[in-house]
Amino acid sequence: MAEILGLGCTHRPVMLRRDEDWTVMMRASLEDPDMPAEMKDPARWPAQLREELAEDFGAKAAGHARQVFRRHFAEARRALDRFKPDVIVMFGDDQYENFKEDIVPPFAVLAYEDRDIQPWRHRRSSWNPWNEPPDATFRLRGHRQAGKYLASGLLDAGIDVAYAYKPLHHPLGHAFENTILLLDDDRVGFDYPLVPFSVNCYGRRVNAAHGLRLPLALRDKIRDLDPPSPSPARCMEVGAATARVIAKSPWRTAIVASSSWSHSFLTEKHHQLWPDVAADRRLYTALRKGDYAAWHRYTTDEIEDSGQHEVLNWFCLLGAMEELGRTPGCCDFIETWAFVSPAVFAYYPA
Repeated sequence: MAEILGLGCTHRPVMLRRDEDWTVMMRASLEDPDMPAEMKDPARWPAQLREELAEDFGAKAAGHARQVFRRHFAEARRALDRFKPDVIVMFGDDQYENFKEDIVPPFAVLAYEDRDIQPWRHRRSSWNPWNEPPDATFRLRGHRQAGKYLASGLLDAGIDVAYAYKPLHHPLGHAFENTILLLDDDRVGFDYPLVPFSVNCYGRRVNAAHGLRLPLALRDKIRDLDPPSPSPARCMEVGAATARVIAKSPWRTAIVASSSWSHSFLTEKHHQLWPDVAADRRLYTALRKGDYAAWHRYTTDEIEDSGQHEVLNWFCLLGAMEELGRTPGCCDFIETWAFVSPAVFAYYPA
């Protein structure tokens, strides 16, 4: 039986922005012409949000938060280095990158070969915390054999998963690319082969919003924009099946979920200004206690109401860990009200 490490982290896009830009999504929502005038008044915002924003609209707090996240990514990297996986299977959302109008599967195993990526070339700004040039190139190791093995095993198990040998539109979705860049913060290299496992987390918004925020004027029409994402229950089933397939493989495998939790720009009930921290806290408490029943009870309506779309990646991870009889060896909740989304790091030792 293959050894399996479970790991939950985040791909944290704001880490690749300047500190003063960590509140860019909140600024965009405040500038929306349909933002109610009363919601532009900071007195209407939670005290925690106002405290983080302070007098510089979050720049100083972002600098502190950056160091917190760097420490967590360093710890996650150490966990991987101690385990020394033969392959990493990583659940991540496709945010209108390869899932677009021409095809939007609920899940896709990306059985890529080794490839070169240039992460700063296709972004709006080539600024990055490592001061790397726009044409900086990284060699990302793939594992087509493991990807084919996983897709075949899932199909045999009745999971109708899509698979791909090459990208359709985008070299590599940011959920995977960012995670690798942040796990290699010291730039010592990242030589672990990766099988990206894309999840259609954005569901009703994926094409309509191009993976970003929707204008506030569309809040009442979201259910009619696109079909929904796969349900939380289905994500747990897919995760459980993934664990069963991988357990029979010849490879030491790290099963990873990478996403932040509720997102401000997805939380319409808060006028896209702050995330649903309370809902995240409840779900995190169930994770910490190993209360899988609470995760099984979660619905698509709850996901969408709380802007927790990307947590579907974690539902896949939790399904895998439940199947293996695991509870987290350690975990941590990183709370934020101003910087788009809280995040969680969790470790399920082999």
